[in-house]
Amino acid sequence: MFLNFMKRFSSVLYVQIWEERLKVTDVANDESFDDLPIVVIQTQEKGKKVISGIGKRAANSVKQNEIAVNPFSHPRALLSNFYVGEKLLQHAFKSLGSIKSFRPRPKVVMHPMEKTEGGLTAIEERAFRELALGAGAIDIKIHVGKPLNTYGFQFDEFQEENKEGIYNEDTKQSFSYIATFLIYFFIVIFAVWYFGG
Repeated sequence: MFLNFMKRFSSVLYVQIWEERLKVTDVANDESFDDLPIVVIQTQEKGKKVISGIGKRAANSVKQNEIAVNPFSHPRALLSNFYVGEKLLQHAFKSLGSIKSFRPRPKVVMHPMEKTEGGLTAIEERAFRELALGAGAIDIKIHVGKPLNTYGFQFDEFQEENKEGIYNEDTKQSFSYIATFLIYFFIVIFAVWYFGG
């Protein structure tokens, strides 16, 4: 109940992901983070790895002890490095003004903009949800298709479109409980009939 109360005051962020671009828009004020999705990782003297820069500017000035990683670059899938992608989204969320102030975690619409032919698999959808959750989202919805019009956008009224063929763990678990109940029910009936007759 408290979580639902907090969600009422959350910002809504619209996250669009391309292999060469990340755009995160705060729906309320149209402020956005829009940059090359690159995270520069520096290896320090004792082997510890730290993030030394993010975006196009950082990618253009990589030093000898640094590497530039694009978490959304892979020939077959849009998400290739979960940990780096999470750090990149955290940075994008924090760079938006309304998120810096004391406010609940944001509600997020994740929109992969490419490599979605045939729709997302259940694994891909879960990966994008977990990515947003790890970056600080309180509630996540996935969108596949045309870009959304954020003017007057209502998160709670938005219906996810990518529902066909998605593995639903709750539904499978419900069927499992029903099947188990029926098996026990028939065993009890059989035992009463066998020993009672």
